[in-house]
Amino acid sequence: MPADTVVVVLAGGRGERLLPLTEHRAKPAVPFGGKYRIVDFVLSNCIHSGLNTIIFIPQYKYDSLLRHLDLGWDIFNPERGEYLRTVPPQMRVSDEWYQGTADAVYQNLYSLATADPKYVLLLSADQVYRLDYRKVLRFHVDKGAELTIAGVQADKETARGLGVIAIDDEQRVVAFEEKPATPATLPGQPDQSLVSMAVYAFGSRTLVEQLEEDIADSGSSHDFGKDIIPKMVRNGRRVYAYMFRDSTTGQTGYWRDIGSIESYYETNMQLLDPEPPFDIYSADWRTIQRQLPSAKIVFKAQIRESIIGEGCIIDEGTVSRSILSPGVRVGPNTQITESIVMDRVEIQEGARIVRAVIDRDNVIPAGSSIEAGKMDYRGSAEVTASGIVVIPRAVPQWHGQ
Repeated sequence: MPADTVVVVLAGGRGERLLPLTEHRAKPAVPFGGKYRIVDFVLSNCIHSGLNTIIFIPQYKYDSLLRHLDLGWDIFNPERGEYLRTVPPQMRVSDEWYQGTADAVYQNLYSLATADPKYVLLLSADQVYRLDYRKVLRFHVDKGAELTIAGVQADKETARGLGVIAIDDEQRVVAFEEKPATPATLPGQPDQSLVSMAVYAFGSRTLVEQLEEDIADSGSSHDFGKDIIPKMVRNGRRVYAYMFRDSTTGQTGYWRDIGSIESYYETNMQLLDPEPPFDIYSADWRTIQRQLPSAKIVFKAQIRESIIGEGCIIDEGTVSRSILSPGVRVGPNTQITESIVMDRVEIQEGARIVRAVIDRDNVIPAGSSIEAGKMDYRGSAEVTASGIVVIPRAVPQWHGQ
C-alpha cells in the first residue's frame, strides 16, 4: 500500500501564536527537544511507515526549513523511486500565495499528477507524535472510505481550539467543526471529544474532485478543515475517523499541536519527566547529525533532570529541569531553571534564568536576571500571560564590503 501512496506535507502556516520564535523561521523549523526540529517527527513517521515519496509544500519564511531538509533529510534514493521534493509557491495556477490548506494542494496538483498515486496522505508539519501511517491507510481501505481522518481523544476544553470530529458507532464521521464553542463528544463519554490530528487519507480521484469543486466556490476559504471536510460530511460522502491509540498500551496516543508558546514550553518540559509521555530517547527520530564534540561538564557543575546537547560546555553552576541545545556555553555561578536554551547561546557568569525560552545565538550578559517579574536584562524580551520569558533569536549583522 505505501507503494501506491504519495505523502503531501503542508508546512505553510504563519505560526503567529509562536512569535517571536517564528519571527525568522517557519513553525516546523522551530527547535524542539534539544537537537530536533518540529518537522523531524512527521518525516520520521513517514520513514517508519515505509512512505518514501513525499511532496513538501512550504510558504512563509522557509529558508531555514529547507536548509534543514537539505542537511538532515538527504536520504532518499531516486533509483528506487524515492524522493523528498520541496515545492515552494510557483504561482502555477494563480498569481496569489496559497489561500488555505486546500488551495496549497490544488496549486500543486501537477506534482501529484506526475506521481499518479492511488492514495494521497496529507500531513501537517507542526505536530509531535508517533504514528504508523500504514494503519490509517489499511483502515481507509477496509472501510471503503473516500476520506479518513486520524483523530485523537482529548478533553472538551482542549477540543475547543482544534478540529472536532463527531462519529457514530461505526466510526463514520457525522459532523466536523473547527474550533467549536461547544465540542461534540464521544459516544458514552460526555467529557471527551475526538479531535483531528491533521492526518488525512484520500483516494486520489476523490481528492482531485473535491479540490476542483472547492476552488470553483467563491465563498470558500479553501481550507480542508473549514470547507472541504464539513462539505463532504454534509453531502453524505464516506468519511471515517481512525482513532489513534498507543500500540503498546491501547490507551489514547500521544499527540501535541505546537500552536503557542505555552504548548511549546509545556511539551518540551514533559520530555524531562522520569517517564516522559513522548519518547525521544530511542534511535527512531532523525535530524541533522552535527559534527560536534561531546558535552563537557566542569567538576562542580550541578545538573538535574535536564537534556544537554552535544558541544555544550557547562562551568560551575546549576542547570535544573532545562534543555540545552547543541553548542551552548554556560559560565560559572549561573543558575538555569525550567528553561529552554537553543543553539550557540552563551550565558555569562552569574546569570540567573528561570522559566525562559532563549532562542539561538544570543549572549546573556554576566549578572543578568531573566525571570518574569524579576527582569534585569537589557535585550529584547517578551513575557507570556503564564510568565514564560521569551528572548528572540539574535540575527547576525552582515558587514559587507
